This record gives sequence, C-alpha cells and structure tokens, in this order.
Amino acid sequence: MIPTNFHLEPTSCCAFARRLLQSCEAFHRYWYMVGLANFLSGLHLFTIGQNSSNMAWRCTGRTNAELISNLAASGLIQNERVLRAMSGVDRAHYCPHSSSAYEDSPQSIGHGATISAPHMHASACESLLPFLHPTARVLDIGSGSGYLTHVLANLVAGGTSDADGSQAGAKVIGIDHIQPLVTLATNNMSKSKDGRALLEKGRVDFICGDGRKGYPEGAPYDAIHVGAAAQSLHSDLLDQLKSPGRMFIPVEEQSGFGDQWIWVVDKDPDGNIRKEKTMGVRYVPLTDAPR
Repeated sequence: MIPTNFHLEPTSCCAFARRLLQSCEAFHRYWYMVGLANFLSGLHLFTIGQNSSNMAWRCTGRTNAELISNLAASGLIQNERVLRAMSGVDRAHYCPHSSSAYEDSPQSIGHGATISAPHMHASACESLLPFLHPTARVLDIGSGSGYLTHVLANLVAGGTSDADGSQAGAKVIGIDHIQPLVTLATNNMSKSKDGRALLEKGRVDFICGDGRKGYPEGAPYDAIHVGAAAQSLHSDLLDQLKSPGRMFIPVEEQSGFGDQWIWVVDKDPDGNIRKEKTMGVRYVPLTDAPR
C-alpha cells in the first residue's frame, strides 16, 4: 500500500524514470539474445554435445573444396573416406541457390523441407562409416534434395561410381514422402557424370513413400540414416536394421519443449539393441506429406 504522504520531487522523478528505462532496455536486450539463440538453434546452424560442432558455422567456404576442407580442419570430418566422398559431390547441384550452396547452414528446398547443414551430413557419415562397406545396403529416409544419398553411395562404392558387378547387392535407397522431392533428387543427381552412373547402374534408387515405415522391399539395411525428426524410434526401422547394423536418427523428446537429440542405434550380430543419445539438434519433423 502506498502511503498517503508519498511524494517525489521532479529531480527524483527524472532519476526514477531513467532507471526504469535502463531496466526495460536491459530486459529487452536479454530477451532479444534469447530469441536470437532460439532462432539460430531452429536453423540447426550448430549442435550441442560435440565440441567440434561448436565450430560448425565457421566452416562456410567459397567453393565446395573449401567447404569440405574447412569441415576437415574443424575436426567435423575425420576419416579420409568421408573427405573423399563429400568432396566428390558438388553441393551446388543440390541447393536451389548456388550463391549460398557452400554455406555451412541448412537451405530450404521447398515443400517445407531443407537440405541439412554440411556439418550434420559429415557427422552422419562419420557415425555410419563402419557399416558402409562395398556390399552394404543403405536406407536414407527423408532424402530430400538427394545430396546425402549421393554421398552415402560414394562411401559404399569407395568414393567412385565405376564399381563393377563384384559389388552385387550394394545399394543406397533414398525415400521421401513428397513426390516432387523424389523427382528433384533424381534430377539433381543427374547433373554430374558420377551421379548419372550411380543411377544408371542401379546403385541408387529414389522412392516415394512413408519413411516412418522404412522400405521393407530393400531390407535388411546395414545402415539407416533419418534426415527428419521422428516422434520415436520406430519399430519398423529397427526391424529393418541388419544384424549387425547402425541407425542415425534425430528424435524429438516428449517433454513438450521440442528438444531433439541424435540417437545412434546399434544392432549387434545377435539382434540386441544398444541406443546412445549423442547431441542436441533441430530438424524438420518426420511427418505425413502435405495435403
């Protein structure tokens, strides 16, 4: 309750007003920074839980070679096979705007989908690498632009597209629930000689379907990559994972705050499942096609 004899002199009023204004400005600055951090997190320009990933947004280059070199210099690419595979795919063939193709950030490709930031592609490749051998079968869910599907095919083929029939059975399948993106991925991959060869030899297929259910016609898979945030570790995907095999999947926690984490799920030769929560991320959701 304000006392009846409460009074402020004019000079005191001015001082009080200044302090109030300064407090409001500090308050707004604080919430501006919080909002900016949330915005950047929403674009998954950075990830949480890996020290090297904190350098991710500094990896932007002027050319594809410079982008990949920067990812390697930052420790995001550690294996020579991943370096060769990513160097062999020009990201400009998969981004809608060549001027921003070599930025280490996600890019919109329409239909509510994105091509993920290169540092996330590098992380996925490094994680799945032990299972990307010359006879591997790989499923890329939410294949979108087709970029990572091409990189995964390079890893299975040893970085080249001229593998002969001795690698029979080796295949990378990209699946997306939006037909225009399936067409886009095929067209993008056809822009390079190596990409066309992988398609023509049947080493890569793009399929339209509900990735949450996997693609049983091509199972079992040595490696499964999921490029959108799932609501759970879908049992269909676990069933289609080979023993041994590995899945790299972002999953949204059911806390109500929208937190997402990468889970690396291993199935051992006896079919036992081991799950590891590795880093916080921000992906578009793995959902039904727009209606």
